[in-house]
Amino acid sequence: MKRTLIVAAVAALGTSAALAQSSVTVFGRVNTSVEYQKDVAVDGKQTVLQNNASRLGFKGTEDLGGGLKADFYLEHRFNSDTGTQSGDFWSGDAWVGLSGGFGNIRAGRLTSAAYYATADWIGLHNHDTGTSEDKLYTYLSQNKNTVSYQTPNLSGFVGEFTVSAAEGPVETNKVYNLAGNYDAGPLHLGVGYEHQAGSKDKQLAVRALYEFGAFTVGGYYQRSDLNTDDLGKRNLFRIAGMYTLGASEFHANVGYADDWSNADDTSAIQWTLAYNYNLSKRTKVYAFYTMVDNKSNAAYGTAAGAGKDPSSFAVGVRHNF
Repeated sequence: MKRTLIVAAVAALGTSAALAQSSVTVFGRVNTSVEYQKDVAVDGKQTVLQNNASRLGFKGTEDLGGGLKADFYLEHRFNSDTGTQSGDFWSGDAWVGLSGGFGNIRAGRLTSAAYYATADWIGLHNHDTGTSEDKLYTYLSQNKNTVSYQTPNLSGFVGEFTVSAAEGPVETNKVYNLAGNYDAGPLHLGVGYEHQAGSKDKQLAVRALYEFGAFTVGGYYQRSDLNTDDLGKRNLFRIAGMYTLGASEFHANVGYADDWSNADDTSAIQWTLAYNYNLSKRTKVYAFYTMVDNKSNAAYGTAAGAGKDPSSFAVGVRHNF
């Protein structure tokens, strides 16, 4: 009798423990293209199989009661063309946090909130990845060793503040990041500010995107001020548009960065034309042509040793799971 009661108690305890476990979701993206590239990775022309930020991730949450939840997010990046690891093992975001009516607090590796609020919204055609990614945006956050606070949704507005610890001897690793997003139906607005404590490099960007019928149009403006290498100040503008027709998407975007105030011939223009066809909600095939028109002292989008004015024509497949 006692043994039966013990077994029943253990079984009940096991059931309770199972119910208390986090709900875990496995997700990811495989995004691969065949590209004819000019002066991208090498000085000359080549045909390559190109990975476009493929990833495998795990995320989950546990209800702690009273409206409080524990959350985690782990994202691994890999090269779909070779099967090798891309950067650090968890080179996407990797964090643990708590959320509730107060908003959420996260700690770990976090992509810049300022970037997510601005430039990320304008990379419509391929999620701002691969050779057609935004080559002109000034990205200051160092991602690692970051703590973030995000407000609850306040009538469509969500704010976020992050700070990255200056671990080790390099004080410039300490980065402050402030961002805000506002959504009101078809209108989406964003602002992002980053400041590196040691170098005093900083950038401020604002973004707007509007959806009307089959059309989506958006753009952002960024003002950067870099003491690193005494580059000085610079303005950047980017606009993007998308037209949908059935399963088809037609994309165009162009960005212009003027000269750094202390460095002549550093301006550049990047433009991209793209077509996506949605085979399902998770799978699409696409084609694009992208080009960066560099001035003599600008290396945007060009690897060391490669030529000027890199460009690429690509066809690819992207599948989300």
